[in-house]
Amino acid sequence: MKTPFPPFEPHGPNDEARGPRLREIPLRLIVPNMITVLAICAGLTGIRLAFENRYELAVVAVLVAAFLDGIDGRVARLMKATSKFGAQMDSLADIVNFGVAPALVIYVFLLDQARSLGWIAALIYAIAAGLRLARFNVMAERENKASWQSEYFVGVPAPAGAMLVLLPVYLGFLGLTPSKTFAYWGAGYTVLIAFLLVSRLPVWSGKSESSRIRRDLVLPIMLGLVVYVALLMSYTWHVMVVTVVAYLLSLPFGARSWTRKYGTYTINGPADPDVDDSNDDIGRHI
Repeated sequence: MKTPFPPFEPHGPNDEARGPRLREIPLRLIVPNMITVLAICAGLTGIRLAFENRYELAVVAVLVAAFLDGIDGRVARLMKATSKFGAQMDSLADIVNFGVAPALVIYVFLLDQARSLGWIAALIYAIAAGLRLARFNVMAERENKASWQSEYFVGVPAPAGAMLVLLPVYLGFLGLTPSKTFAYWGAGYTVLIAFLLVSRLPVWSGKSESSRIRRDLVLPIMLGLVVYVALLMSYTWHVMVVTVVAYLLSLPFGARSWTRKYGTYTINGPADPDVDDSNDDIGRHI
């Protein structure tokens, strides 16, 4: 009696019909993606905690998400586990952790008192974060990168934007009453941060190989970092307010450094003559 199906041949013609065989994936390739997934979980948990009026835990969850999202790429490079899948996962995590989560946390805590204006401000920030991340991804994929891309960001980076936009929440934790006047001020501040995200403002990144520290300053800087972390653990919201103000005050200095080098106040195009973006219409207009 004939069998209805031909016997399976491991390396014969029936092998292709079964589709690609599953392969074992090294554990080191999964670790960065797991960190990214944990970052998304932290960001979404921050949104839930905000709706439950547990605002301090919500902000901590968003900041933890930003931290995890900031280290997953570095872990991938250290473990030589970079992949296109990981890059796509990281982009999806960024829009959740740096765009949606901070916008909803600040809306639930404060901006809802400004009614429609507060919601519009939250929408503007979330969309601006998405545009900022899209522009970053496009610039990162260029084959010929301008020399300044390792030294300057175009606009405030999304992780810093998430930290900056939560300033009204930090102030609320320090005793500032979330009144309607404060809500309108917070809405204007949120729109301002959104503008900084999509602007052409040159922001010093500190990642350039030319950025060096004198040998005699290494130990004092490390000690200062320890003091900063200790203060952050003890006086979290005071230190966060100081950090936000210090970051905002540093922006003009980065722009002035750019102006001295390239003679313009904003990054209007590639400052490197070797980079051709004649076909990059979206990049030039954004």
